[in-house]
Amino acid sequence: QVQLVESGGSSVQAGGSLRLSCAASGHTYSRYYLGWFRQPPAKKREGVAAIDTDGITAYADSVKGRFTISKDNAKNTVYLQMNSLKPEDTAMYYCALSRWKYADYLAEYEYSYWGQGTQVTVSS
Repeated sequence: QVQLVESGGSSVQAGGSLRLSCAASGHTYSRYYLGWFRQPPAKKREGVAAIDTDGITAYADSVKGRFTISKDNAKNTVYLQMNSLKPEDTAMYYCALSRWKYADYLAEYEYSYWGQGTQVTVSS
């Protein structure tokens, strides 16, 4: 049974930083990619960043230069370091997993497994 457990969400002031973690377990994919998505209040969920088993990354334009995705293979954990946070970054952040395939890593429909989410709130 695949499980994705996010942590690290919190409330911070604009300009601050947070690091989200997502621990993945129960999958048997030798190649895969993990993505971070977010859903602001009353808006659609959007892709933020993703990383595959080869370390290839993808970022949404809105977070390039501020967010960094990384992974610890030994811990089966992916991280999202978020710096220079803005109020518009406020959202529920989700981790998602897909077996590797040629795909748009930031497209929600490419992912089969999802975590429960962790809330990030940025105040001005």
